[in-house]
Amino acid sequence: MLVFVFPGQGSQAPGFLAPWLELPGAADRLRWASAVVGSDLVAHGTVSDADTLRDTAVAQPLIVAGGLLALRELFASPAELAAAAGAVAGHSVGELTAAAAAGALSPEQALVLVRERGRAMAAAAAQRPTGMSAVLGGDPEEVAAVLARHGLTAANANGGGQVVAAGTLEALEALRAEPPAKARVVPLQVAGAFHTEHMAPAVGTLEALAAGLEPGTAAVPVAANADGALVTDGRELLRRLVAQVSRPVRWDLCTEAFARLGVTALVELAPAGTLVNLAKRQLKGVETLALRTPEDLDRARTLIADHGGATATAPTQLTAAQQTQQTQQQTPQEVGP
Repeated sequence: MLVFVFPGQGSQAPGFLAPWLELPGAADRLRWASAVVGSDLVAHGTVSDADTLRDTAVAQPLIVAGGLLALRELFASPAELAAAAGAVAGHSVGELTAAAAAGALSPEQALVLVRERGRAMAAAAAQRPTGMSAVLGGDPEEVAAVLARHGLTAANANGGGQVVAAGTLEALEALRAEPPAKARVVPLQVAGAFHTEHMAPAVGTLEALAAGLEPGTAAVPVAANADGALVTDGRELLRRLVAQVSRPVRWDLCTEAFARLGVTALVELAPAGTLVNLAKRQLKGVETLALRTPEDLDRARTLIADHGGATATAPTQLTAAQQTQQTQQQTPQEVGP
């Protein structure tokens, strides 16, 4: 059984789209995406420097557009993807890419949402200097205690001994100076404390925008960031996408969902690498591929032929009402650190 995953902010690197734009029609599609988001994604994907790409309003549309551009080289429609994949998922902003890949959102709807998401999150981040740092290793209970002592939030629980701490720059610097035992603290190239209460203003902006949107039904289940639940109802998925802006990402629970499905292969779309590295630590024996450049397409097609179309072994997906009830019943501890 095959799953496709889409990375989040921080995965972008200067020039990562340059080789993709050599493919027929790719530059035209990216120019169309640029018109939708009001930003020159061609330039940002080829010549913009790391400092430019660190800007949330630049990075988020670029990552979503890049993932959809690479996916288009493998599948012409969500129906084709559904014939091959048992599930999809995206980390943070990559969840929007996953929703569009699955057909719950059109590419244009996803691009408008990510445009406004990036702008709103950048505005929220500008209210106070904040950031994020990866905490690698250490005892989980001690890591949690140290983060609490510094007033930081475990914004990403990625599994495999990796937690991403988020909060003020002062608190992150204190964490770096006094890390948990046997843990390493690595600052991330992001411009704010995403998936924390610092992003609350952005949630309201997106709620107002999403109210006028008509999502569709996902052709393939999307493993949701909040809890790993498999979601196909478009309205429920949209509600989760909006709320997730200020809630922790539980990628560890998404990975557990893949395991329950019986995953045998995992493909990460461009800009790829981060999620494959996590999968290698947590999904032993599962074949993985980071689809970084068009040179990786042949191997991706081989994995699709070898692993695609397998029947998942997970329980029946939740209905939209069950998904809403489950989320309403969760405590903050269940969806957070």
